This record gives sequence, structure tokens and C-alpha cells, in this order.
Amino acid sequence: MRSNTPLASDPSSDKTPPLYRARALGKTYRMGEVDVHALRGVDLEIDAGQFCVILGASGSGKSTLLNLMGGLDRPSSGSIYYANTDIGALEDAELTFFRRNHIGFVFQFYNLIANLSARENIELVTDIASDPMEAAQALALVGLEKRATHFPSQLSGGEQQRVAIARAIAKNPAVLLCDEPTGALDSTTGIMVLKALQQANHSLGTTTIVITHNAAIARMADYIVHMADGKIVKSENNLNPCAPDELSW
Repeated sequence: MRSNTPLASDPSSDKTPPLYRARALGKTYRMGEVDVHALRGVDLEIDAGQFCVILGASGSGKSTLLNLMGGLDRPSSGSIYYANTDIGALEDAELTFFRRNHIGFVFQFYNLIANLSARENIELVTDIASDPMEAAQALALVGLEKRATHFPSQLSGGEQQRVAIARAIAKNPAVLLCDEPTGALDSTTGIMVLKALQQANHSLGTTTIVITHNAAIARMADYIVHMADGKIVKSENNLNPCAPDELSW
């Protein structure tokens, strides 16, 4: 099970909030003498247990938003809450605790250690998590229980990405944050990866947030957010999400 250690709370709220709540969220980077506004006044709510897809072209701000949700960066303005915790105001040690105990990350590139087996790559995470699942269980959830002793060089790109997903979910995180998880894969392999993410969402109740430029993936989401120029231009609930097998691109 996930860590139940409470984080600091916002005393102004006495009701259960959405899992994520952003208000007037902004992020500005200084590049030489130029200010780059990556996010401009973003308001967003994501409920616990949702499968959310954030769509946008390169430079739309979606990766910046994901980094703020995961505590990898801090906002320049506005606020972002995880439950009742203002994660933008946490100290560095508190952010480390937050990431370690609540968030699983999946990136476009798998970041597996070449000289470790699939199981050993997962055990790197379970050794530091507060209440992890067994590596074998995590591999079974992504359909790779028979590949536990294989090294990354012995796995296809899709299998490596599924190992990366198993590594993320082995912490039993409340949230999976996925940055273009199918971006380096063909559609057939990408759909297998999406099945693994959906399995984590359905079986474990993990809130799953996928950022992508691929609009087809939005069809499997419960909630869809469209971004452009650092802003949310539209958000919508999807009452009839499809199975990954129904997708094509």
C-alpha cells in the first residue's frame, strides 16, 4: 500500500479536494536576456483515480506542467496543490519525500541500467520505497513476468518501456506521471505500453496522467486537457473511454 504519512495541509480547506488543483499557475524561465513564459495562468483540477491525457504540441507547456505536478520544479507564480498540500511551497527534503512516496515517473526514454536485469532495475526503486510491491508482481502487471532476468539489450523498445512502467508502479505510488511514454515507439508497440498504463490505473487505482502530442491517445482517457502557448485552451470529460486496442495512429 502507499505511504499514509500526511503532508502539510492547507488549513483553509475542510473538504476533500481534487487530487491536483492548480490556480493561476505560472512558470517563467530566464534565457539570457529573454523571459520565456512556459505556463501562463493555468487553472486545473484532476480527480483521484482518473486517467488524464494532456495534449499539446512541442512548446505548449505540458512538460513544464508535469514537472510541477511531480515536484521536479517550482512555480514562478500561482499555486499547485496535491490534495491539501501546496507542493510549490515545500522545502527540498519535503519534495524528495513527496516524490519518493507518492509519484511514479515514466519518461519517453526508458533510463534502464544496462548491466542490471529487468528485476534488478525495479529493485533499485523498491529498495528505497516505503511500502513497495514485489518486483515480480510489478512485472506481472505489465505482462513481463517471464522476462525478469533479461537485460535491457535483450528486450525490445516496448518491453523496456514496460519495465520502466513496472519500476514506477512498484513503489505503489498514488500517481503515475508519464511524459510521452509512446513517443519513441511504433503504434503497435505503443498500444502495448498504453495497455500497461491502463492496467495500473484500473487494477491499482493509480491516478495516471499522460502528456503527449498524439491526439489519438486521448480517446482512452477519462479526462482530456488541451494546451497551447502555456495555457489550457480546453478541457473535457470523456464519458466513453475506449480500450487501447481500439486506438490507431
